[in-house]
Amino acid sequence: ALGRLGEPVKFLSGLSSDLFGDILRAELDRSGVDSGPAAVSDRPTTLAFVTLTDGHASYAFYDENTAGRMLAADDLPVTDADALFFGGISLVVEPCGAAYEALMLREAGARVTMIDPNIRPGFITDELTYRARLDRMLAAADIVKTSDEDLAWIGADAAALLDGATQVVLLTRGSAGVTVLTRDGSVDVPAEKATVVDTVGAGDTFSAGVLARMQDTPMTFSVQDRLEGGMVFGIGWSGAANGGGVSGNATWIDKGLERKESLTASEGFSRTLAGAAFQVLTESIGR
Repeated sequence: ALGRLGEPVKFLSGLSSDLFGDILRAELDRSGVDSGPAAVSDRPTTLAFVTLTDGHASYAFYDENTAGRMLAADDLPVTDADALFFGGISLVVEPCGAAYEALMLREAGARVTMIDPNIRPGFITDELTYRARLDRMLAAADIVKTSDEDLAWIGADAAALLDGATQVVLLTRGSAGVTVLTRDGSVDVPAEKATVVDTVGAGDTFSAGVLARMQDTPMTFSVQDRLEGGMVFGIGWSGAANGGGVSGNATWIDKGLERKESLTASEGFSRTLAGAAFQVLTESIGR
């Protein structure tokens, strides 16, 4: 989704050299995403199946011994990205969960980090290990995107997430919109009405819209204005992509206008956001 907004973005995960891996690389390339940092192996590609019920998705993943799951700390590249984004079920399983955590903790002092836990209780097999990993990553992240459901599972409120290194919490509340929390206060941004086709990729699309608009908002605006503007664009972009009749896709944007082209979204488990994705927050975050 971020690549389709014309922003520089790189993808980090494990990709297979099989037919499915070739398809993923081709689709990432067509969406403007550089898959160069990905670790390529001859392990099979993870298979994901989505079932839609009234527009809401349920998932089944087959990832034993796959290229994505078997990503290890030794596969982690050196990165010059300005911001790193982590999230999803990749943080649940081993060894890739440990690898992503190692990357985040390694880079947290040098660049902006963002996490969306996107907790799926049905995939959690070792709750103690997963909770401990989330605690460490949430404490290190500059920006946390979360939901009421995530917070209920974690057992914390949004404000408590600001106790560590976190500077910004984006609390999505479905049809009620988004609450942006910082240590200086909060801003509520209402949701835009949309006809829901399905919710696949909606959270990732929202995050991409936020990143893109925050990067493009002039530094002359206050941090609060830039945050609020990012939320408005993120909500609108997510609604256009997931409520506009294109199931599971982020439609292309050209100079802020929706184009009629859409491609199958090749979602990965973690993605490295290159470019100045969070340049607009450097004065408040300190990097």
